[in-house]
Amino acid sequence: MALTKNQKVLDFVARSAELTQPDKIVWIDGSTKQIKALKEEAVKSGELIKLNESLLPDCYLHRTKVNDVARVEDRTFICTKNKDDAGPINYWMDPREAYELTSEIARGSMKGRTMYVIPYSMGVVGSDFAKIGIEVTDSIYVVLNMNIMTRVGKNCLDALGKDGDFIKGLHAKCDVDADKRYIMHFPEDNTIISVNSAYGGNVLLGKKCFALRIASYLGKNEGWMAEHMLILGVTYPDGEKKYVAAAFPSACGKTNLAMLIPPKHYLDKGYKIECVGDDIAWIRVGADGRLWAVNPENGFFGVAPGTNEHSNLNALESTKRGTIFTNVALNTDNMTVWWEGLSKELPANCIDWTGKPWNKDKFDKKDKSTCAAHPNSRFTAPADNCPCISPDFNSKTGVPLSAIIFGGRRASTTPLVYQSRDWNHGVFIGSAMSSETTAAATGATGVLRHDPMAMKPFAGYHMGDYFAHWIEMGKKVTNPPKIFNVNWFRQDKDGNFVWPGFGDNMRVLEWILKRCGENPVDAVETAIGYVPKAEDIDISELDYSISDKKKFDIESLKEILAVDKEKWAKEAEELEGYYNDTIKSRIPQELWDCLETLKNNCKTSK
Repeated sequence: MALTKNQKVLDFVARSAELTQPDKIVWIDGSTKQIKALKEEAVKSGELIKLNESLLPDCYLHRTKVNDVARVEDRTFICTKNKDDAGPINYWMDPREAYELTSEIARGSMKGRTMYVIPYSMGVVGSDFAKIGIEVTDSIYVVLNMNIMTRVGKNCLDALGKDGDFIKGLHAKCDVDADKRYIMHFPEDNTIISVNSAYGGNVLLGKKCFALRIASYLGKNEGWMAEHMLILGVTYPDGEKKYVAAAFPSACGKTNLAMLIPPKHYLDKGYKIECVGDDIAWIRVGADGRLWAVNPENGFFGVAPGTNEHSNLNALESTKRGTIFTNVALNTDNMTVWWEGLSKELPANCIDWTGKPWNKDKFDKKDKSTCAAHPNSRFTAPADNCPCISPDFNSKTGVPLSAIIFGGRRASTTPLVYQSRDWNHGVFIGSAMSSETTAAATGATGVLRHDPMAMKPFAGYHMGDYFAHWIEMGKKVTNPPKIFNVNWFRQDKDGNFVWPGFGDNMRVLEWILKRCGENPVDAVETAIGYVPKAEDIDISELDYSISDKKKFDIESLKEILAVDKEKWAKEAEELEGYYNDTIKSRIPQELWDCLETLKNNCKTSK
């Protein structure tokens, strides 16, 4: 029985059912009773495995097919009437062709199955930030994960009323055929279609599909921003709070920063880090002229391997109840889960992520094929499990941003931290974000992978227009956050990481926020922006050895704060090539001006 009188919703559900022909339709009301029954049904069918109730209460394991383990960028399309509007770094398909293709694939695919109708809200229901979506799916796994990741329930339909608009999402598992797998985005129609996948990143349509690709397009048209950013709050000993948002490409410490545990002497003084979000930020201009941000999600969809009590205790604690694990290993001794990096001791009796017995004696950490858990295995955990979740997590107004941080993985060139000269220069820094590949991954070091604002796979329209929207937002905000760039990954000549990273990143975060106050700490102006004086970054009680022969000291800090004009001249030349050869068009003049300034500074600045 339908839970709404909104005719647009009813028509969408009816059209979806006519196409896919399910045996029955179930509307998800978000009630504890209904969700419990669905979990029991999924366990009975084998879609979920119930884990040890005393050790991991209300937790389950799910396995995908081996051909369906990650996002598929080459099967992810932006479908706009004008190809150029999708831009040069998105895959594009004509909307008519995309609708015809996916309709043919999905036609009749739910025969013998149930269609679930999931009303959900990105953002707190009823807030100015919130956007409502309706996802129809034939997967209980999707229902249960969406119930964690978003705010699901009848109240979302109530918020829509009789005539409200929403984001339409159709997901059909079909045959989970990789050759017919498509994730289509129709930003001009507020529609998402996903077929032939059952992996979270491709089928939890509220996440990257809606909250970034569709929302970034909505933000451009409506005057706000949807960004691939964590949000964290720093509470000072006197109770004052400041908030930052930060964008990092993969493997650059994003989740760790979002849930950072400060060094002991900060904790002893009373400093505290609170997580507002680990992945996505929706940002609007407030009445006070500041930028205000919310996390539109309601949970964490985190990578499991490498997560442990030392690397990210708060993330690990978040998985201890009410969590769905995907493609991790099953420890059959106690019916708990395991993944590489969770513990040094390997489990003796274990079922790997494909459902086969795992032999720990054949494990080789250099050979991913010997892993018990898939390298992209995941946990879907409720945000309110997180020990450091912010009391502002459910705020309807969001939190005011003092700083925006960009970052990448660079062995040299980029200093530990520097600040932009102004908003437009900050946008330029974000547009230039890149990380270097490693020999282990690619066979060559120093190859740059550009990922502007960490949005390369997620901007729902032309990247040049996306840059221009950032420039326009700067004109609307009278009290903008300061913009910074960080690089935790500088290496010495022997390839050792110089900066300790992890919780000690608090030391850099403290300097960043000192630059954002009414009486900012001093800095040195360089060719690329403002760099800290080494003595202004707290390295007291820092017990870290760069190598067996060298401990971290003030000279080490000066080394990774240094700006080499010759290297930056080459960086400017490379970036110019990226602008011309990859983005190609629509880049705002303000960014070309910043590039020209950088080139000139590398000739004349100290």
